[in-house]
Amino acid sequence: MDIIKEEHIVHNGERNIYGKWFFPKDKDIKGAVILSHGYNGIHDDFEYECTTFAENGYLAYAFDFSGGSVRTKSIGLKTTEMTVFTEKDDLLAVFKDISSNEKVSGKKLFLFGGSQGGFVSALALEELQNAVNAAALYYPAFNIPDDWRKNYPDADGIPEVTELMDMTLGKCYFEAIRNYNVFDHIGKYTNPLLIIYGDKDELVPMEAIRNAKEKYMDAKLVILNGEAHGFTHEGCRQAMKDIIDLFDKN
Repeated sequence: MDIIKEEHIVHNGERNIYGKWFFPKDKDIKGAVILSHGYNGIHDDFEYECTTFAENGYLAYAFDFSGGSVRTKSIGLKTTEMTVFTEKDDLLAVFKDISSNEKVSGKKLFLFGGSQGGFVSALALEELQNAVNAAALYYPAFNIPDDWRKNYPDADGIPEVTELMDMTLGKCYFEAIRNYNVFDHIGKYTNPLLIIYGDKDELVPMEAIRNAKEKYMDAKLVILNGEAHGFTHEGCRQAMKDIIDLFDKN
């Protein structure tokens, strides 16, 4: 199947959000999937997923969070100005833009996110509610606030900048989540949600995943044996089968 790949910029105030959409040529589009990358990631991280969605009749749009990576093509925020809430704001702006585009207007809409992008997608779902037909998350990092409360138990001890996984974060990142209890803020989304997690994940504990699943009315957890935080190609292939099936049914 021929697939069209095009750059598409979304404007969010003074931020210009860079992304690419993939869609099938000469075939009706079933709906749109918006893909949110993880910490220090970019849109290209989901090349396989975007291609698979397009091959199955969907428009897939993957984008770079502003300030979300040292490799981002989006303009507006520095990495030291990014928080999970600025990323949520970017995702909501992207959703508004894509959902109103003539290519998908009136059709089904879905969210997809990985790791921190999965956490951010879950936060956006609480605001978007039934505007999203279904959602799928790879190893969503619901543990981020708890982890950093442990790492910085004293607010006065938060440094101005923190080096983490080849990226520099600002104090605002940690201050924004310091008093944020994830499990008090998720679960109102009632449409189908699929969480896919690897049993060898060393970054997101199983407890956080199971606690999150129990908050939702219609959530399913799929555990991939032998997969870690960042699936192998085979893990992605297995995951995408379940995701396409879910989206086709909803």
